[in-house]
Amino acid sequence: MTDSEYDVVVVGGGPAGLTAALYTTRLGLDTAVVDRGGGRAAMMQDTHNVIGVTEDVSGGEFLGTAAEQVQSYGADIHREFVGGIERVTDGDGEGPDDLRFRLETGDATYSTRRVVLATGFSDVTPDPPLPPTGRGLHYCLHCDAYMFADEPVYVMGTGDSAAYVAMIMLNFTDDVDLLTRGDDPEWSDDTDEMLRNHPVEVIHAEIAAANRDDGGWLESFEFEDGTVREYRGGFPMYGSEYNTDLAEAVGCELTDDGTIDVDDHGRTSVDGVYAVGDVTPGHNQIPVAMGQGAKAGIAVHMDLRQFPRSVEDVDAMGPVSSGDVPALSQELLATAVAHEGHAGGPRVEAADEAESGDEQPADDD
Repeated sequence: MTDSEYDVVVVGGGPAGLTAALYTTRLGLDTAVVDRGGGRAAMMQDTHNVIGVTEDVSGGEFLGTAAEQVQSYGADIHREFVGGIERVTDGDGEGPDDLRFRLETGDATYSTRRVVLATGFSDVTPDPPLPPTGRGLHYCLHCDAYMFADEPVYVMGTGDSAAYVAMIMLNFTDDVDLLTRGDDPEWSDDTDEMLRNHPVEVIHAEIAAANRDDGGWLESFEFEDGTVREYRGGFPMYGSEYNTDLAEAVGCELTDDGTIDVDDHGRTSVDGVYAVGDVTPGHNQIPVAMGQGAKAGIAVHMDLRQFPRSVEDVDAMGPVSSGDVPALSQELLATAVAHEGHAGGPRVEAADEAESGDEQPADDD
């Protein structure tokens, strides 16, 4: 077992968690990301709706580049699963800086002043037979509806959300089926009335087989009643399971839908604990998650930064001396000075040399 101390530990290495870590690290806080791997973004075949990132970038490539960026600024990334968390105190436990948390994995213990939970959620997967995820099985309407413009589409489910998504898909295509897979509909009477007034066909037979083309994309479903219906893709709507075990263990309040209750900067009901990304309320989108991570990272920085020292703290601790600054740890300071983005870093030095004419001109013949 090893014991590591940090200013901030981010649990979860998706877009929200990595963005939070990027901000806390660049704002001078010793930061670790503890990530078990996987997650919704990691499963993406292609990246949609992220400006500046092209369609050919997979979720794994996107997250890999992000992790490299975060590490380049001095953060640590650990591939582990956090199984426990507890709130502890340091010193006499009376001051705000005495607040600490201990996180336990199978191989390590992490002590930290602040925790950012970016633990996400898991989509409830319907029973097979199914096409592969990202090749006909899709979980995000806002991400993937564009892919199926003017294509035959299915929606699976029996609740109001499934019926609504089926009707929403009529904005993109005129060929939408709602598959109940042999289960009785559970949508409300009002939803049923809406559904009857939209050109959505409800198919009650169970699926017997899924047929795919040579590239692995869904071509059609065969149903137990002997019919075959062509589809290019669709959306299962069976709900989500939010990963809130750590939040509940430390006492964070949840919303009625099972997400972690947070303010506009990711603060939970427990001092020192923040939450960002899909485990919180709101749209489950990468740009939204990144924005939440950025706001939480800035909030943590404002919570922990040492300067400016308030009048009350000056009275208690005295004025800030030259020996007190800068507040960055020696490790972060050294990394920042050596980084290519630093004002005196290698890239800037090379540009300065070129401008000063240090390079020798070619001899004239």
